[in-house]
Amino acid sequence: MTLRDRLRDLQRTLRDARLDFQDKWREMPVRKKATIVGGLSGVIVICTGITLWFILRVVSSGGVVPPQQIVLYTSCDAHLIEPVLGPFEAETGLKVRVVGDTEAGKTTGLVQRLLAERDKPRADVWWSNEHLATSILAREGLLEPFAVRSEADFPGGWPEPFKASDRTWYGFALRARVIAYNSNRLSKNNVPTRLRDLTDAAWAGKVGMARPQFGTTRTHIAALVATAGEASVREWLTLMKAQGLRLYDGNSGVVQAIAHGEIDIGLTDTDDCFAADRNNWPVAFVYETPDKPNARITGLPSAGPLVIPNTVARLRGGPNPNYAQRLADYLTSAQVERILAQSDSRNLPVRESLAKEFPSQAMPQPAAVAPGDLLAAQGAADRLIAEIFP
Repeated sequence: MTLRDRLRDLQRTLRDARLDFQDKWREMPVRKKATIVGGLSGVIVICTGITLWFILRVVSSGGVVPPQQIVLYTSCDAHLIEPVLGPFEAETGLKVRVVGDTEAGKTTGLVQRLLAERDKPRADVWWSNEHLATSILAREGLLEPFAVRSEADFPGGWPEPFKASDRTWYGFALRARVIAYNSNRLSKNNVPTRLRDLTDAAWAGKVGMARPQFGTTRTHIAALVATAGEASVREWLTLMKAQGLRLYDGNSGVVQAIAHGEIDIGLTDTDDCFAADRNNWPVAFVYETPDKPNARITGLPSAGPLVIPNTVARLRGGPNPNYAQRLADYLTSAQVERILAQSDSRNLPVRESLAKEFPSQAMPQPAAVAPGDLLAAQGAADRLIAEIFP
């Protein structure tokens, strides 16, 4: 049968159906006709209202229907956000509204905002460049357990050091705390590789770090309490302060101070050192060296460098749960780890196969600090910070 024959059959069928309907309509009681007409009128009114609402949306947005929005709270640096979110928005058609922080109040200000909004969350997704603040949000009940699609990338499951035990957050794209130095003044061989050595009189007035009430410096102090104990950390911080430790508004400020010769050595993060390298500043770094097993030491023990993951979480009761899952899946994908590894931040992927593509960013064995131990030490660490740096 040709296409023309099929069209003729369809026309005959429709004509027969119309004639049959007309015969049944003539025979139908008047009351039943009125009921049907009334129902159809209601449908027409509803359809007309929907059409008018759609037209108003188009007109008010300049002729384009606004895309669905996801609200993302993030402590990540602004220059990293667009390269990461751009592909997601282009692929999904979803708009990500970003709420960021400031360098001086790194992460802490956003955490306080989320706590204040807990009864009526405005954020859908939380993306932090460290994990202590995220663990605090989980402890306070603001995060909901979830699973990410890319967990299938790991035969044994997502790496344990970089996942909450209750599945309220996932870690990826690593940085590390390091000892940075002015490479015009010092050579790698004469830079201390253990934090306790920074209290030596030779470094008096020459060492700096970011204010410990915020960001990764706060996380670092908590990790030291978890691995070395509160007493050892109190003694070390007291000695550092007595030797003229200089404090700056953020890790980038520490790196700038090193580059400008204000200090010789600073505690900071790898990404800030890589930024200095991009600017051709005389800044290099070394990783903290762990003590040998059973070594007899005086002062603060060394467990090795603290490794810090980015973290992603979903807000409990967030306004757009389905879109939140899509964004969380994307942020924990290999695509995003590759973007961040290739960025100025040079984050190391948690996927071993992907990490091998970036050998210059390889890190030594990190300090063994479980997320739960870090969170448990946070209270004591904050008390020490308030005591020594009021």
